[in-house]
Formats: sequence, structure tokens, C-alpha cells
Amino acid sequence: MGLLDRLRKLRGAVPDDDVPGRTQALVVRGNEFGYDPFGLSRDGVQTAARFARFLYRNYFRAEAKGVENIPATGRVLFVSNHSGQLPFDGVVIGAATFLEPPQPRLVRSMVEYFVPTVPFASYLFSRWGQITGTPENCRRLLAAEECVLVFPEGARGISKDFSKRYQLAEFGKGFMRLALEMQAPIVPIAVIGAEEQAPAMNFKPLARLLRMPSFPIVPYPPFVPLVPLPVKYRLYFGEPMMFTGDPDDDDEVLDDKVKSVKHRIQSMIHVGLREREHVFW
Repeated sequence: MGLLDRLRKLRGAVPDDDVPGRTQALVVRGNEFGYDPFGLSRDGVQTAARFARFLYRNYFRAEAKGVENIPATGRVLFVSNHSGQLPFDGVVIGAATFLEPPQPRLVRSMVEYFVPTVPFASYLFSRWGQITGTPENCRRLLAAEECVLVFPEGARGISKDFSKRYQLAEFGKGFMRLALEMQAPIVPIAVIGAEEQAPAMNFKPLARLLRMPSFPIVPYPPFVPLVPLPVKYRLYFGEPMMFTGDPDDDDEVLDDKVKSVKHRIQSMIHVGLREREHVFW
């Protein structure tokens, strides 16, 4: 099968998603003006969902496995590997949880502290349901039975050089403390494809000068990853993991629990890489 035939086949397989209907099916706890305590609005979600659907269905031609592991209701922490310089992996995960299950779920991503300082980002992210990643914000969302997406690698994940692709950076322990405190199940997620969307090296001197976690340089014009390559995304949703214990334990006590989640995601990544035929299809 030639490249054009592959593209025609992929384009013909795109389903017609009922974005307005799925938006109405979401549980949105808005006030009399239609906004929730974090600034989310149903109209904003619908706009974001249309954009995310285009990326998910058309640009990245994403596939999701293990969708049955996404809880239909109730609080849940999605924990995923992080890569790609720009957070398109979060957009694709959010699109999958919105488009694939019978009952759509709205993912609330914990974004890095520097993101709201970007012009327009603070306003748009709040309308779309994404919030600054503080423990208190996460507690409030889980208490409201929401889905929360965390990337325990943080900026270390998106700052990796291409030579270290699919090698998980150190996980922070904050997500485990929250899972224990809020008695929330953890659904591990492995993302395949994002590492190749912007093969970059981190130009650390300029990153320090600009006070950014990284300044990625890609080997093609315009040499900064403004537009990702149209790689094919593959998502793997693992079975929910429940943990018990004291959220105030020392880091050493939590290490085994955190490592079990990290190892689960790493093993799912290995499976995904073995199953992948090509980066672009």
C-alpha cells in the first residue's frame, strides 16, 4: 500500500463525533453565569473539544487502547509520561477521554506554573478547564469527583533531549500523596508518539536567560518547535491502581508506591513501542 493509499484509508476512518452532544453530557458544576470555580465554561469546553478533536482524529490520527479502564464517574488521577516540548500529549489524552468512552470525561490538567504567564494562556486555559498545578487545586477537583491529569516528570519530561526519548525521568511524589489523601484511584497512561513530534535538544543557556524550564531547538526551520510533526499517537490506558497509607509519610516510605506506578507506565511504553509499526502511521 502506497503513502497516498494509506492517507486515504486513514482519512476515511475518521468518525463523526457529536461534540455538542458530548459536551452537554459532561458534568459541569457551573454557577448561574455558567462558570465553575476555576473559570471553566461549557462553551469554552466545546470550543476546546473541537480543536482537540481535529488534533486527535486528523492531525495525529490517534489510537487509544484500554478505554474501558477510564472510570465513567467519580474522582480519578490520570498519571502519564510527558514529552514533546509542547504539551500536545495532554491535549490528546483529554481528547481521548472526551471522545472514546460511552460517557465522556473532562480531564483537568495540572499545568506548569510558568504557563499562565504566557499572554492569553491564563484566560484560555481556565475557560478550557486546565489549571495551575497546585496541591490545593488538585484536592478541590478530586473532592468534586473530577478527573485530574498529572505528569509526575514535570518539566523534566518535556525538557529531555531526543537521545533520551521514552526514558522516564524521576517522578515527583506529590501525586501519590494526593491519591492517598483523597483515596483516588490512579489510572496509568503511556503515550507513544509525542517523543518524535519535535526531536529537540535543550539549549540550556538561553533557557536560564529567559527563566524557562527549557528552550528546545529542533534541526529544521524555524528551529523552535512551534508546530509538531504529524506523528501518529498511540495511547494506552492501564487498569486503575489503588493505594493505601498515610499521605504524610516520609518520601522514603512513598518510594515503593511511586516506583510501582512508574514501572507500570514504563512497561506499557515498552509494549507500545513493540507494537508500533512506524512513527507516522
